[in-house]
Amino acid sequence: MADKNYKSFVGRRKEAVARLRLYVTGLPTVMDMDVKKGDIIINGKKAETYFSGMVAKATLEEPLKITNTLGKYTLVVKVEGGGTKSQLEAFIHAISKALSSLDEKNKHILKKKGFLTRDARVRERRKVGMGGKSRRKRQSPKR
Repeated sequence: MADKNYKSFVGRRKEAVARLRLYVTGLPTVMDMDVKKGDIIINGKKAETYFSGMVAKATLEEPLKITNTLGKYTLVVKVEGGGTKSQLEAFIHAISKALSSLDEKNKHILKKKGFLTRDARVRERRKVGMGGKSRRKRQSPKR
């Protein structure tokens, strides 16, 4: 069995789950890609291409910026389920858990920003006899 040089963390939001590997030392090999220190790889792509857009890029790097760890670690993430926004928030939850476990000062900073709180809101399940919707009621007759 190979000696693993990473730490694993999981972040969740709605149906999305982000499984993060934080490489402190050593570099991983990901799908024939040249991975450098400080790279963020999500589902085999660079983070900028997976989460395109200026808002997503700013949100993506915010936990790293506020803890002054941008470019220190290599992150390889597998994200599945949910939509793109939920996947982004699951990634932020995972990276925040990782940074807080590395340093106790980071935990206080990230907790204050609300990155360590797991947003547990999920889609309400559909109920039997509701006509396909979760809160729909049957129409009552007029007379």
